[in-house]
Amino acid sequence: MSCDFSMNPFTIVLITVLVLVLQSLSTFGDEQLLVHGYYRETCPMAEQIVRYNLQFAVLKNPRMAASLLRLHFHDCFVMGCDASILLDSHEGMISEKQAGPNVNSLRGFEVIDRIKYQLEAACPLTVSCADILAIAARDAVAMRGGPCWEVYLGRKDSLKASFDGANQLIPAPNSSLETLISNFKQQGLDIGDLVALSGSHTMGKARCSSFRQQIHDASAEEEQYDKYERYTTFRRILRSICPRSGKDNRLAPLDFQTPARFDNNYFINILEGRGLLGSDNVLVKEDHEGEIRKLVWAYASNQELFFASFANSMLRMGNTNVLYGNEGEIRRNCRFVNT
Repeated sequence: MSCDFSMNPFTIVLITVLVLVLQSLSTFGDEQLLVHGYYRETCPMAEQIVRYNLQFAVLKNPRMAASLLRLHFHDCFVMGCDASILLDSHEGMISEKQAGPNVNSLRGFEVIDRIKYQLEAACPLTVSCADILAIAARDAVAMRGGPCWEVYLGRKDSLKASFDGANQLIPAPNSSLETLISNFKQQGLDIGDLVALSGSHTMGKARCSSFRQQIHDASAEEEQYDKYERYTTFRRILRSICPRSGKDNRLAPLDFQTPARFDNNYFINILEGRGLLGSDNVLVKEDHEGEIRKLVWAYASNQELFFASFANSMLRMGNTNVLYGNEGEIRRNCRFVNT
């Protein structure tokens, strides 16, 4: 693999083996049309150019790693992994950037612009913006101590955006478990993918407007039975950051323990009722069958297992509803369709 930043060789081998086992048990849908090493001959420095720019961007702003991972996620959940999220509004088409889940929230567009500019200089009209997002998400995770995986490449870029799709299909931070399962099912992803990909909330930050409801709507009964005041103290800290009204853009880390590192602390947090978002805590609170709770416990106690499952689910997500051939294009500028 080409994205090792910090893990020791034994861990890399172990995670690689686990990913291969999980892949053998999974149905990827479109992976036969995407391949490893797609740009080996046409643009051999493509992944290195992406990685160099990622290193610079994350060194300058560590939060950018989580932002680029989120960018790929929000792209794939609307019409597939086709870089539609990168298109600006133009000639009557409203950008997905203006949709509720994205406006004043998504970051990293300038990083993608810089990568695309350098790739166009090295290999004109060769590397798609959709593939840039997939590689950047992988490298962002690896740079913060997470797993590495080989990305299937060969996507084409979409010719349109879907403002309505972005408003309807991207999971909200206060979603119920039933809604989350439905959102993921629409993308061809199952409960295992939901739990593994939720682990991306082990790094990054969220705005006050995203977690206000869950910290101020806690029931009196919950607080009464919080014997050791672990949850009450956690909420009190969050309420000091995020009042009942105003201060919508104040930020809090998704993982208070290791906010800039990709690890399995997210699962430990939600087992203790200290997930920042409502959609985090419902994985445990609303799992009446116990299936999800078992996965959460497994990932909380075994980081390598989580890493392997996360890499496998990223591959599954990254390979859904992909455009090929004349279905799309290779954009010159990720913000606009070619003219």
